[in-house]
Amino acid sequence: MINETDMKHLGRCVELATMAVDSGNPPFGSVLVDETGAVRYEGHNETAGGDETRHPEFEIARWAAANMAPDERAASTVYTSGEHCPMCAAAHGWVGLGRIVYASSSEQLSHWLDELHVAPPPVATLPIHQVVPGVPTEGPFPALADALRELHKRYALADRNKT
Repeated sequence: MINETDMKHLGRCVELATMAVDSGNPPFGSVLVDETGAVRYEGHNETAGGDETRHPEFEIARWAAANMAPDERAASTVYTSGEHCPMCAAAHGWVGLGRIVYASSSEQLSHWLDELHVAPPPVATLPIHQVVPGVPTEGPFPALADALRELHKRYALADRNKT
């Protein structure tokens, strides 16, 4: 069940997604929280330099594998502004991270990109459970949809103005 603490962490993900757009990156932000409630890692997309694997969820998986024991990873929660892409979902599963709470879904993102006349990503947008069955997930949360849609719009407009 989603609670006030979960919403606080999702709010931070939206802040991180805003920071991503402000730095020329797509609007995605994520936070790793351990079972005690401590934030262990946070980040945002850093793909503007050309490495399209620099998603925050993938960075969380790498960091967790290097810095947390398997039982700590399994008991943790990853909060994220957008549902994991297949690459990030696979990384999450391979390192044994726990629950995922996402503010907006891949389905919502597909609709927003279509509305904005933005090409879809080169990788299929699949629900997390199709990539890593059994990982507990919660989302999307309509209260955050408008803010995230606006961030995607802002990024798309800025990206068009680069060319």
